[in-house]
Amino acid sequence: MRKRLLITGASLLLALGFFALPSFLDYRMNSTADHGPYQASAAAQALHRQLWIADLHDDALLWQRDPLQRHSYGHTDLPRLLEGNVGLQVFAAVTKTPRGLNYTSNAADSDNVTPLIIAQRWPRATWSSLLQRALYQSERLQQTERDSQGLLQIIRSREELRQALARRNPEQPTLAAILATEGLHPLEGQLANVDVLFNAGYRIAGLTHFFDNELGGSAHGLAKGGLTPFGREVVKRLEQRHMLIDLAHASKPMIDDVLAMATRPLLVSHTGVAGTCPGPRNLSDEHLRRIAAGGGLVGIGYWDGAVCATSVDAIIKAIRYSVDLIGVEHVALGSDFDGTIHAPFDTRGLVLLTDGLLKAGFSAEQITAIMGGNVQRLLLQYLP
Repeated sequence: MRKRLLITGASLLLALGFFALPSFLDYRMNSTADHGPYQASAAAQALHRQLWIADLHDDALLWQRDPLQRHSYGHTDLPRLLEGNVGLQVFAAVTKTPRGLNYTSNAADSDNVTPLIIAQRWPRATWSSLLQRALYQSERLQQTERDSQGLLQIIRSREELRQALARRNPEQPTLAAILATEGLHPLEGQLANVDVLFNAGYRIAGLTHFFDNELGGSAHGLAKGGLTPFGREVVKRLEQRHMLIDLAHASKPMIDDVLAMATRPLLVSHTGVAGTCPGPRNLSDEHLRRIAAGGGLVGIGYWDGAVCATSVDAIIKAIRYSVDLIGVEHVALGSDFDGTIHAPFDTRGLVLLTDGLLKAGFSAEQITAIMGGNVQRLLLQYLP
């Protein structure tokens, strides 16, 4: 009897440890160098309060923490986003990552996300379907919207964005949210699933993530090739649905292929630039120029792989380089918050970027554009 009790107790402890693991991983992997409070100059604080800030990439939907509750770990939640004066946050759906994830060479035959979502007690349908994982993350954000008492609104069209902007009140700020995919492997090889994702609220589509998929090559994959025939069909369908295409994580040949066929501006939601930080996924000067020539936007990331340091100065350096090369109207923010990065600050610390941009000699007009104005302009023109 005692042996049976010991076995039962040990099994219970193991189960409890398994279900507690996601929060532990979230705490360890979504970390910050500076936990605040965040100090900035009086001029930066005054300007920051006037901004409408947009961030093009956040993976918070992967984690089990409640987006409506303030947390002491991770990078974002609704209270901290509003405190940081964020007007629009793009939430990306992560549906698969390879074991042994690295920046240079990953196969597609393994998955870290499956055990994570099982431990987080996601619906059983998500355990074996990448499409269902994307749909569930959409449902999570929709439930957050319903429970937010009007503080969060999912944006699906340019008219909804106009309405959200008109309602925004500095005395009681609200957050607009847009859904994006972190790679289009949730299509599961079916073109019709573009429409399924669109109907679920997705308006930005990243084509690849850390491995090559049915659409083509990842910057971190094995073949690192260009668009496949299926990928070309998907790009055409995305443009027909007025979904914005995101080239973050795409291989260089895939970027070339998409640039050659795109008829609408392209995004690179979270990236670095090779001119300040060489790396497998950081954009060359040529790609920066071609993306800008098509009216696109480049979201500068905050982590060391993007800017080669964990610091505000490194982010500002990448922004300065990009602005000087392609013009201020093509540069935006792309934090990669909650994407298992070590960031200089959480979303409350965005005032540090405003302060850094001022110190680097950017004008208030330029800072307004970089911190969110460019994203607002693009979305008001190119959302459905």
